[in-house]
Amino acid sequence: MSHQPDQPRDGTPGSGEQRDHAAHSKDPKEKKRGFGSWLREVLTIVVIALVLSFLIKTFLFRAFYIPSGSMEETLEINDRIFVNLLVPEPMDLNRGDVVVFKDTKGWLPQTAEKETNPIREGLTFVGLLPDESQQHLVKRVIGTEGDHVVCCDADGRITVNGEPLDEPYLYPGAAPSDVPFDVVVPEGKVWVMGDHRNASADSREHQYGDGGGFVDVADIEGKAVVTAWPLNRVGGVSSYPEVFENVPEPSDSK
Repeated sequence: MSHQPDQPRDGTPGSGEQRDHAAHSKDPKEKKRGFGSWLREVLTIVVIALVLSFLIKTFLFRAFYIPSGSMEETLEINDRIFVNLLVPEPMDLNRGDVVVFKDTKGWLPQTAEKETNPIREGLTFVGLLPDESQQHLVKRVIGTEGDHVVCCDADGRITVNGEPLDEPYLYPGAAPSDVPFDVVVPEGKVWVMGDHRNASADSREHQYGDGGGFVDVADIEGKAVVTAWPLNRVGGVSSYPEVFENVPEPSDSK
């Protein structure tokens, strides 16, 4: 009777010793191909992440840095915020929205260019760091096109189209305004104010200059929606729609 070689339980011919020898004798080229494949996968993931970040920054959201206390306590100095670029178009701009806009009217003093480097420029380009290359301001929209905005009524409150505002977002202890004004917002413009009224050079400060203190809607980059940094301040940025819900439309304010 001839002796048949043992058959492994998985049905593969050969002894256990042969299998062990095969397992430890892989071609070095296969190992190199394995590492190269892994590296390509990592690079692909990184490229996709950067492209997605750039697309989000270009079409949806953009990061900004808060350099002053004019919006305290809603926004603090050194906060990083994300801005919805779909406001004011195609989404609507509303009273109460906190907006970032380009300083085309010269409200800010000129500052020296900050030193930068290719890494920072790259991270800013894809939207992972806030853009500090241009002059921007952040304020709250109080009046939109056609609104009659006045300071102040007998109780010291700002009125919009005759409706007084109770403003819970004001900096503690700050008055609605120490500067009187009585304006009607022109077409394509908004009237903006900081939440820390005593520390904000906003529409009131510039009402007697070029532009009458109004901000062009076309200069608005977007609406602040979230504070992303520092971590202990992460949260949404409210528009407080309840403050303005009883404000009549401009045609009803006459």
